[in-house]
Amino acid sequence: MVTLIKGILNGCKPITDENMLSSIEELILFTRLPGVGAATYWQLLDRFPSIHSALQASPEALKPFLSQEALDTLALVRSQKSASMAVQQVQRDMDWLQKNDITLVDTDHTAYPELLREIKRTPPLLYVKGCPASLNFPQVAIVGSRKPTPAGRDTAQAFGSDLAKSGFTITSGLAMGIDAAAHEGAVKVKGRTIAVIGTGIDSVYPQRNSALASEIIANGGAIVSEFPLGTDPQPQNFPQRNRIVSGLSFGVVVVEAAVKSGSLISARYALQQNRELFAVPGSIHNPLSRGCHALIKEGAKLVETSQDIVDELGGFLSRQRDLLDIYKQPAENSLPKHDELIANDLEDDVLAKLDYSPTPIDALAERTKKPIGEVMSCLLTMELKGLVANLGAGYMRLR
Repeated sequence: MVTLIKGILNGCKPITDENMLSSIEELILFTRLPGVGAATYWQLLDRFPSIHSALQASPEALKPFLSQEALDTLALVRSQKSASMAVQQVQRDMDWLQKNDITLVDTDHTAYPELLREIKRTPPLLYVKGCPASLNFPQVAIVGSRKPTPAGRDTAQAFGSDLAKSGFTITSGLAMGIDAAAHEGAVKVKGRTIAVIGTGIDSVYPQRNSALASEIIANGGAIVSEFPLGTDPQPQNFPQRNRIVSGLSFGVVVVEAAVKSGSLISARYALQQNRELFAVPGSIHNPLSRGCHALIKEGAKLVETSQDIVDELGGFLSRQRDLLDIYKQPAENSLPKHDELIANDLEDDVLAKLDYSPTPIDALAERTKKPIGEVMSCLLTMELKGLVANLGAGYMRLR
C-alpha cells in the first residue's frame, strides 16, 4: 500500500470545508497544476505559510506565481469541488499508488534525503518505488554517454561493482549506456543502486530497462521520480532529473561524455551543489572522451580506478558527518554509548564478528552470511559512527 507521511495528515486543513483533500493530496494536486514545478513551490512558500494556504489564496494573490491555466484549474476545484477533473485525477493517483506500493516522501518525511535538502529547487515530493531508506545511504553518481564505447561501458560497470562493494549506493538515471551499465554493475554484486527517472513513477524509460528496474528494487535499491503519474519522457525533464542524481550523491563520476553531452549537466550541477566531481580520461582520438577531458581541465579529479574515488570520498564523508544527528554531540562532548550507536541487528552482528585487527570484507561476509554489498553498506555507516575503521586490507573494530 502507499505509504503516507505520518503526522502530516493529522489535524490538516482541507482545501475546502468538506475535508475533500488531505495535505498530501493537496501537494499532488499542486504539483499537477500546469506549469508548476519545484521553483514555483518554493516561491509560493516564501509568500505563504503552506501550500494549503496558497491553494486557498485569491487568484489575484496567486497570479504572480501561476499561469492562467493553473488559476483556471484551481477555480474549477473551488467551484466543482470533488467533481472537478483535477480532484478526481488526484484520487485516481492515490488508488494507483496504493496498489503499486509507492512511498510518497515530502520534505517533512523522515526518509527525505538530507543531502537533497541542500540543493536549490529541492523537489517538494518524491515518488519512491523500493526502499525509501536507501535515499539516505552514502551515494556516488555515475553518468555518461547513452552510446558509449565497449570500453566505456565496461568501465562504468566495473566502477558500479567496485563502489557498491566498497559500501556506496550507486545512483544514476536508468538511461541506456553508461547509466544502465553503472546500475548493472551494482546489481551484479548484489549492491544497492538508485535510479532517478525523468518520467512518472508509473513508467520506465526506456522500456528495455524494465527488467533492470525490477532488479534494482529486488536488491534493496529504489526507483525515484519527482514527476506526477503519467508524465511522459519530455526533453526538459532530464536536466531536472540530473539535479537530483547529483544532489543525492557525495560525488559524481563522468564516464565518456562528448563536449555537448547531457551528462555534463550533471557535472555542472555537481559543482553548483558543492559535490566532488570525477572524470575518467580516455583516448584523445575518442570524441566521447572530450567532455571528460574538458572537465579535468576545469578542475574535475582525474580517476583511473574506483579506489581513486573511495580514497577521495573518505575525507569528503568525514566533512559531511554533521548531516547525521549522531554526530551532534552534547555540550560536554561525551561520546554516544555503544548501544546507542548500534542501529540494527546487522550492525550488531558485523561488530561482533570483527576483530581488533583488519578483517577482509569477503571473510566478514562469510562470517555474517550476508551479501558483500550489504555488509559493505553496513560497514560504511558504522565507519561514519566511529565504530570501525577501514585499514585498506580490511576493517577493524574500534569499540
